[in-house]
Amino acid sequence: MRWVAAVLGLVLVAALAAAQEGPAPLVPAGTGALPRVAGSALQQMPVAAFAPATAPKPKTRADVARFRARVEATLSEAGADKGYWGVLVADAVTGETLYALNPRRYFVPASNTKLFTTALALATLGPGYRFRTTIETRGALDRSGRLLGDLVLVGRGDPNLSNRKFPLGKEVERDGPPEKIIAELADAVVSRGIKQIDGDIVADDSYFEYDRYPSGWALEDTAWRDGAPVSAIAVNDNAFDIQLRPAEREGEPAWYAIEPWVDAYRVQNEIITGPTGSERKLGLRREPGSLLIRVWGTTPLNAGAQSLTVAVEDPAEQAAHLLKRLLEARGVRIYGAGRARHTPDASPGAATVLAEHTSVPLSDAVRVINKISQNLHAELLLRAAAREKTSTPGMEAALKFAQEFFESAGIEGGDANFSDGSGLSRRNLVTPQAVVRLLQYVAAQPWAEVYRSTLPVAGEDGTLADRMKNTSAAGRIQAKTGSLEHVNALGGYATTAHDAKLVFSIFGNNHTLRGRAATSVVDAICVAMVEELGAPVRRAARRTKKK
Repeated sequence: MRWVAAVLGLVLVAALAAAQEGPAPLVPAGTGALPRVAGSALQQMPVAAFAPATAPKPKTRADVARFRARVEATLSEAGADKGYWGVLVADAVTGETLYALNPRRYFVPASNTKLFTTALALATLGPGYRFRTTIETRGALDRSGRLLGDLVLVGRGDPNLSNRKFPLGKEVERDGPPEKIIAELADAVVSRGIKQIDGDIVADDSYFEYDRYPSGWALEDTAWRDGAPVSAIAVNDNAFDIQLRPAEREGEPAWYAIEPWVDAYRVQNEIITGPTGSERKLGLRREPGSLLIRVWGTTPLNAGAQSLTVAVEDPAEQAAHLLKRLLEARGVRIYGAGRARHTPDASPGAATVLAEHTSVPLSDAVRVINKISQNLHAELLLRAAAREKTSTPGMEAALKFAQEFFESAGIEGGDANFSDGSGLSRRNLVTPQAVVRLLQYVAAQPWAEVYRSTLPVAGEDGTLADRMKNTSAAGRIQAKTGSLEHVNALGGYATTAHDAKLVFSIFGNNHTLRGRAATSVVDAICVAMVEELGAPVRRAARRTKKK
């Protein structure tokens, strides 16, 4: 009896260890939703765990052993050794797990969040979905061209109300001024014969709930374009540029200009022109809720122009002022003010559409998000997908909708927890297993190639353009990057030097590496993955005896 109790104790210890550390089995891509792992630790334990102690251990593949050794060597180097790392690599064809390090532990994903958001948008809305932005009125237009009522710009989450040129190439190109699309809408209004507006110019962003900043965003992020507030009206990425250049003489204040011009903001310029060849040092601060922007520092006499991109405080209000100014520049007399409307209009009667802009297809919008890691655009897609399917404008409903979708895609409940759609929030928590399962789900969808084509390519474009250049991984990794302070991530697809197709997720949290020092760790793992995995078995040459 003692012997039986001891054996049962060993089995239970092994079961608990397997439940805590071992990744759940991954099924091949192309089978649709992935199975959930449920039940007790004994139910989750591999059958091999019950084999006699004398049973031979399964033979480790030589390529996997070499890859493991290289990963362990990379993560033991100074700087990386004190961090917290997660790596999961699976065969994209068979679903076999090739390597796993903390696959079911939580990591802050940073912009790997966008992998989930863009998959949700493509699955929910479809690659060909287009956003509509309209100018409407409930007022009457008389024969003299006088509009008796408000003129309303209505936004529905189009992320590309800007001068961004499509299709997106290896570099972002611009076509015309930043206010290009709003100017085209103004032209359309004038073409309707409107010469005078007795009401206000209103920008209505009530298609989404007025909740500009998701939970977990840092206060310092909100001054910059990367932390621009979320609004159903997003003109020029809800940001503007303060363009700086040195004065003609040393010691004088630098020159600055704002583009596109925003009426409400005031710049306190404390930037001084320094000696030729001196170091450029620039600082910017805008207090939350303030319209005063303070810039300070020095710029050398011989320096070129420099831009600081600043987020607007209330995107709808700025859009209203912009449209009013553009209409006045076209000769329209306006007696009202420019203002925002953040709640639905309860006025009676149907609105008349005077002008309309239709966006580029969703596939183009997703390409911008994943290639250059555009935060605001990802937030807009999360809300637009939920709004389209649930008719609910709030963020809470959007996150609930997303969670239900991810579980339906085969991701275990609790494996992916999000507070935003972009990854700027540090409250997001994701497991490497969740990333791999998402990518396997995507691979089985009719829009899989569209999705994959939006991911940066190592050494070629997007946020991977300058990474893994002149290595065996260049051109063989298509993946989404992620970075915050003490956080790095990379998740996507790989084709090895031996033509093996892989799905992978790499996370690094709680390390003190910065810049290239941080990304070089992740890149080294990718290079090892491309060089080692899928390599043919190396057989020793047989010796033949001479007769």
